[in-house]
Amino acid sequence: MATPTQLAYRTLKGIGVLDAAPIYEPLPGFSKPEGNLRCCVYSPCGRYFAWASPDRVTVIDASVGHVVTFLNAQNVYEIGFSPLGTFIITWQRPAKDENGDAVKNLKVWRVVEENAQDGDDEHNVVGRFVQKSQTGWNLQYTYDEKYCARVVANEVQFYQSGDLGTVWNKLRVEGVSDFAVSPGENHSIAVFVPERKGQPAAVKVFNVPNFNAPVSQKNFFKGDKVQLKWNDQGTSLIVLAQTEVDKSGKSYYGETTLYLLSANGGFDSRIDLDKDGPIHDVTWSSNSKEFGVVYGYMPAKTTIFNTRAEPTHSFALGPRNTILFSPHGRFVLVAGFGNLAGQMDIYDLSKDYLKICTIEASNASVCEWSPDGKHILTATTSPRLRVDNGVRIWHVGGGLMYNEELQELYHVTWRPQSATMHPLENPFHQMPTPHGSALAYLGTVKTPSKPAGAYRPPGARGTTTPLAFMREDQGGAAYVSNGSLSLGSGVNGFGKPRRREVPGAEASSVDTPGNAVDGDENLSKAAQKNKKKREAKRAKDASDRAAGLTPSGEGVQPAVAPSPSRSPERRDRRGHERNRSRNDSDLRPRSQQGRRGHSQRRDGPPRGFNNPNGTNGTHVDTSHRPSPSMAPDLTVTSPGGGTPQEKKIRALTKKLRAIDDLKMRRAGGEILEGTQIKKMETEDSVRRELEGLGYVE
Repeated sequence: MATPTQLAYRTLKGIGVLDAAPIYEPLPGFSKPEGNLRCCVYSPCGRYFAWASPDRVTVIDASVGHVVTFLNAQNVYEIGFSPLGTFIITWQRPAKDENGDAVKNLKVWRVVEENAQDGDDEHNVVGRFVQKSQTGWNLQYTYDEKYCARVVANEVQFYQSGDLGTVWNKLRVEGVSDFAVSPGENHSIAVFVPERKGQPAAVKVFNVPNFNAPVSQKNFFKGDKVQLKWNDQGTSLIVLAQTEVDKSGKSYYGETTLYLLSANGGFDSRIDLDKDGPIHDVTWSSNSKEFGVVYGYMPAKTTIFNTRAEPTHSFALGPRNTILFSPHGRFVLVAGFGNLAGQMDIYDLSKDYLKICTIEASNASVCEWSPDGKHILTATTSPRLRVDNGVRIWHVGGGLMYNEELQELYHVTWRPQSATMHPLENPFHQMPTPHGSALAYLGTVKTPSKPAGAYRPPGARGTTTPLAFMREDQGGAAYVSNGSLSLGSGVNGFGKPRRREVPGAEASSVDTPGNAVDGDENLSKAAQKNKKKREAKRAKDASDRAAGLTPSGEGVQPAVAPSPSRSPERRDRRGHERNRSRNDSDLRPRSQQGRRGHSQRRDGPPRGFNNPNGTNGTHVDTSHRPSPSMAPDLTVTSPGGGTPQEKKIRALTKKLRAIDDLKMRRAGGEILEGTQIKKMETEDSVRRELEGLGYVE
């Protein structure tokens, strides 16, 4: 019988180890621990499994469940193994001793020590370090465990794995914040330096121990932090650069860009993506010859690239944000988790990207391929979701094989196993029989008789869906973000006013008087009345301008500026004062008031005209009104006006003042940037240009 796959999980009550397909039974010989267990992990080789309790760390043989050793380390929060399982690393919270010095909270132990002495608690400790940050706490080993590395201030320190008390070599890089050791046989290391003082960010690749010059390098802006992803052979590196803030305002989560570098320096390039939006996920295939990227605003696009950053295949658009290749590289999983529905599409790469099935894994927060390449693990974990926690195992053909409900599941993972232990076979030759737990779960799931579509309000039922409300993969228009929260007027048919429609009634083709048109039915009576008043006023102003009664054209006397003695508040309220004075003084019937107002507008000055004599009567003497040719020139000259030559002189003198300011700052001891020094060097050319324009200081 083939070696079964295995998984381990940690819950509120304890830790469990399960032999998965085809057995689906707990590991024999394993005593399930209970209590407050903070973390658990498999060794990369799959030989050991360890977990931390408040008083010690326990290591067992993952094959049989027997205890291998105990580590007397209290309050351990993180555990890690070296690639071959020779060393185990523990991390505790930072603390200080009695003298106020930092305690060395990162310890490296040998898992098995033949010369261990009974009662000696520290017999297998190889090295100790001070590690304050929990992010990136672990040492990084080469594939053969010959060297390990850790980052300190402005350098990456290398140690020989058997002697961690002495620094073997140093890679000095100013401002280094992150690094990644290659998993391949060639000992390479990639380091990242973020943007600083106007200088671009950089990713550099070095060969260990030749640190004189990088073999490959890529400089770029918009890189506050990065994810460095080597392929399994260690020949190529993907750099996913991110910024904290998107200055264009298109995204709340910053900008993302993607770069590809080769370990030997033969190739480096930015990966061009043909859809706007963030990069959701990027993953290497196990064959190290291709990788997949999920990118763009929803519905996202998924594309497969080769090692020359050339696209080889694109999948259909859909709400997806995750891509995972199977261990043998035959299948690829494209899914949408998080705030998406949890659908997983399985494709067979050996059959020209044929889609096999779609699996519904709602509320899943963990998704991993099994080492045999035939099963997929999904789980709902806390604290992301505290209800419906559990583990489910699916066959690559789409069937549910195993289901187990757990209370407050915190962590679940497959046991690492080599692909040679599970040779590539045809998983569809004979479909396996599901476990009883899967059949019981499927029996409780109600299959909807009719697919529930999107909700449509009563007024929109029976009509076509506007393009603005349709996804791009369903024929809608592509989403374009311009940093504004408004869709605008008339974009993709959205925002256009329409007539009121009564369900079941025939549409009216003629507008009868009194009917509300163009959205008036949504206005209150007072708003409709005010709208009619504004329209009547605009029509009357237009007729006055046509009759030449309003100073809107050339040759018409402009209104005299208000008296400077009047305050701005009173000037702003002059229209209200005129209305109040007219209403208070004129007690004639309304019909006569209208005729008088009409005659006044015909004979008197236009609205906004202030009488120079200060009178406010109904009769205005127009005999002394100046003709249009005698109108005073009230044109206001803008400070930025003038001839092109004057504008050029002002710009150059402003540049000279800035250069003088930089000279004063440098004389005061301030260190200037390179661009500022270059600006100071242009002083002579600026002065020559001013002399050529005839400017004399």
